[in-house]
Amino acid sequence: MTNGNLDGLRQRIDLIDNQILDLLNRRAEVVVAVGKAKEGTEKTFYVPSREKAIYERLTGQNPGPFPDDAVCKVFREIISASLNMERPMSVAFLGPQSTFTHMAAMTQFGLSAQLVPLKSIPAVFEEVERGRAQYGVVPVENSTEGVVNHTLDMFFDSELQMIAEIMLEISHNLLSKSGDIEKIDKIVSHPQPLAQCRHWLETNVPDMPLLDVASTAAAAQMAAEDGSVAAIASHAASVQYDLQVVKAKIEDNPNNFTRFLVIGKKTPEKSGADKTSIMFSVKDEPGILYRMLEPFSKREINLAKIESRPMKQKAWEYIFFLDLIGHIEDPEISAAIEELRGHCHFLKVLGAYPIARNENIVEEKPDV
Repeated sequence: MTNGNLDGLRQRIDLIDNQILDLLNRRAEVVVAVGKAKEGTEKTFYVPSREKAIYERLTGQNPGPFPDDAVCKVFREIISASLNMERPMSVAFLGPQSTFTHMAAMTQFGLSAQLVPLKSIPAVFEEVERGRAQYGVVPVENSTEGVVNHTLDMFFDSELQMIAEIMLEISHNLLSKSGDIEKIDKIVSHPQPLAQCRHWLETNVPDMPLLDVASTAAAAQMAAEDGSVAAIASHAASVQYDLQVVKAKIEDNPNNFTRFLVIGKKTPEKSGADKTSIMFSVKDEPGILYRMLEPFSKREINLAKIESRPMKQKAWEYIFFLDLIGHIEDPEISAAIEELRGHCHFLKVLGAYPIARNENIVEEKPDV
């Protein structure tokens, strides 16, 4: 290819970029008009179902060669900037920065949102309850290690709703200052990543001391300050703390996903592919477990998950958490929940929200 041909192609790219910029600004003008139309109404400015519909429509129409996952990432930032134009958005998350929950928050809300790291799950709930943040992001479940009980327990007293879920593939890296496994004396991380990498650790460093710390970011900081320490953390942590990868992708299960919840004050609109979450405590009577599931079975409602937790107020009594496919506004879903309510000491709808898109992020993944 001659320099003349290359210059011509670059000029074409510049022309296309100018057209993209013009379209972005035309889109921004419409966004401003939408924001003004919502003023004085009760309509929420963040609508997860609308975002999901945009991603599905664009990837469904995408002829290539630009990849679908890149389309979603580009439009995530366009949507993030657009939402910030309507109203600056503050999102609390279980921090600190460069943890997997931070990655999940960025994946859901983009880089234009104000992401606020907090030290605990209760602190995230409180930030949203008091209105200092519009939304919060917390981990709730890992496909390998199960539920994050602290998150579920918070819903017992909180009036916040589950308004979206984020499903992200988790990949763990062993990081150190030198990148040399021979110079490592101990390995640190959050208990969840340590558990998710248990087999690799037992096979490759069976005598290495393992230390639990508050977060993967805290582990990365320790490794940055001490050359004898290695951390199990995300690729983003290696960049932030200037660490080398000793070994990448050391998780035992290659299909390792963590589910995160977005919490807020208002149930979002139906998307057409939704999930409803409830919590309840049943009466102690013969056949109660059968009657607990019968309202859903006879209506052929798919139950995505059922989890039990002991009630802290009463010994040997349990709270059940149930995820079912459908929206609370669907007549069959609503009728099934009301029938179940008759067998319960209490029942609480925790939220109805769009079913998450499965993200496939190779290295920068989220965490608890």
